[in-house]
Amino acid sequence: MKTFLAALVVSLLAASAWAQSESPVGDWQTIDDKTGTPRAVIAITADRNGVLSGKVVKGLVPGEPLGRRCTACTDERKDQPIVGMTVLSGMHPEGDGWEGGQILDPDNGKVYRCKMHLEKGGSVLVVRGFIGISLIGRSQTWVRQPPAAAPAAAAPTAPTAPGAPGAPSSPGAPAATR
Repeated sequence: MKTFLAALVVSLLAASAWAQSESPVGDWQTIDDKTGTPRAVIAITADRNGVLSGKVVKGLVPGEPLGRRCTACTDERKDQPIVGMTVLSGMHPEGDGWEGGQILDPDNGKVYRCKMHLEKGGSVLVVRGFIGISLIGRSQTWVRQPPAAAPAAAAPTAPTAPGAPGAPSSPGAPAATR
């Protein structure tokens, strides 16, 4: 029985790792296609129907002002902070990738059609923004970021004897005296 349970746990862990590498859900460092430098971290999430969207969670450009706003945007994102902004939306699974959605370039405020696919075992996401047909556009390579570490759990505390300073008192118990 123990062998069966151990095999089941190993199988579930392997399936979980495979599913993560086959899905773009997670955090991605964007790499500027013109300069090759990191620009931002985008968190991609999926809704109940598997439709993907991505939000800027961190800017990475040295010297870029904190709270930079999308002054070039022409929709409801006009003058909104870029960090926290949804820049990728409506991406549906299609074949070996995702498409049918849109991507915003906050530098010029333009919204492009988008398609994307995973490479290198799920560690790289190739994102293509285009107008009309995908031949007229540009691609960026995004690099998967490790999952954020869970906050450390509070250290357990030793039980305190009743009546000791700082110990909880039960209803009706006399207060501790010093």
